[in-house]
Amino acid sequence: MKFLLVFDFDHTIIDENSDTWIVQCAPERKLPNGLRNSYQPGHWTEYMSRVFVYLGDNGVKEDEMKRTMTTIPFTAGMIDLLGFIGENKELFDCIIVSDSNTVFIDWILKAADFYKVFDEVFTNPAAFNSTGYLTVQHFHAHHCAKCPKNLCKRKVLKEFLDKQLERGVSYTQTVYIGDGGNDLCPVMFLKKNDIAMPRQGYTLEKKISQLAQSLSPIQCSVLVWSSAIDIMSYLKLLIKE
Repeated sequence: MKFLLVFDFDHTIIDENSDTWIVQCAPERKLPNGLRNSYQPGHWTEYMSRVFVYLGDNGVKEDEMKRTMTTIPFTAGMIDLLGFIGENKELFDCIIVSDSNTVFIDWILKAADFYKVFDEVFTNPAAFNSTGYLTVQHFHAHHCAKCPKNLCKRKVLKEFLDKQLERGVSYTQTVYIGDGGNDLCPVMFLKKNDIAMPRQGYTLEKKISQLAQSLSPIQCSVLVWSSAIDIMSYLKLLIKE
């Protein structure tokens, strides 16, 4: 009996968007209008690449970025939840599927000593180049029209589950915890026995309820959370069963 927990990162594990938080490192803590207005829908990774070039051009170094990123607050109750999962790793496999990047997520999880809670992190690969600038790449290529072109979370989840099955690992239930519009695609992939946990008041919750109103509800159960303590209460019930 093993459960798979799938977490989004921004506005789910942390209470902010890691990509917009880094702007605090910019001169006067803001980006020039031309750069801010250069974002095109579905091309966030390319936009962040330009932001990182701007920070590099303005002399923002790795250590300053790291200091800034590790001040991001965790979502209410999340520290307790991750501690609980860490104590029960024999029951839970735990992955992150996020449109952030490897550098930011590694910094934040390692600073809070939660890195070992997660079995795998699927996110856009990032690294500092020889000139000290942060660079970011697309996670993968895919053919899903619903998702940003750098990441389809459904594809990630499906490939992970397939790979686990090949290793002889199957899960009693998948629990998907997220907040954003790009979490809808993997939620629609979940089966009847699985559960989607959208954050209250965020895009994912709204999109799921729109689907229910249009009479094309998702297969899985839905449990809304506002604090990660709500998630922990559910997991405690799950392992009692």
